[in-house]
Amino acid sequence: MASAHIVISGLVQGVGYRWFVTRKAQEYNLTGYVKNLYNGDVEVEAEGQKAMILDFVRDLRVGPRSGHVTDVKLDWDEYKNRYGSFEVKF
Repeated sequence: MASAHIVISGLVQGVGYRWFVTRKAQEYNLTGYVKNLYNGDVEVEAEGQKAMILDFVRDLRVGPRSGHVTDVKLDWDEYKNRYGSFEVKF
C-alpha cells in the first residue's frame, strides 16, 4: 500500500478533468481526493495499492478528450489510511 501526491498541469480545469480523475480512482479502488488549484493545475491525493496508483497515474497523463496534460508531478509517501473514499474537493 502507498500514498501519492500528484499535481497535473495543462488544460485541466473546465474540461471535466476532476470527474475523469474520480471515475478512474474508483476503477482502481483508490481513496483520496482531487481538487482544482488557483494556478490552473489539479491536485490529487491517492492511497491504495502501489501498482494501482501507477496505472492510475498513467491514465491521468492522458486525461479526458477535452483536456490537454502537459506535466504530471508524482511524489510518494507512506500509506496512512487517511481517506474512506475518493471525492472532489472544492
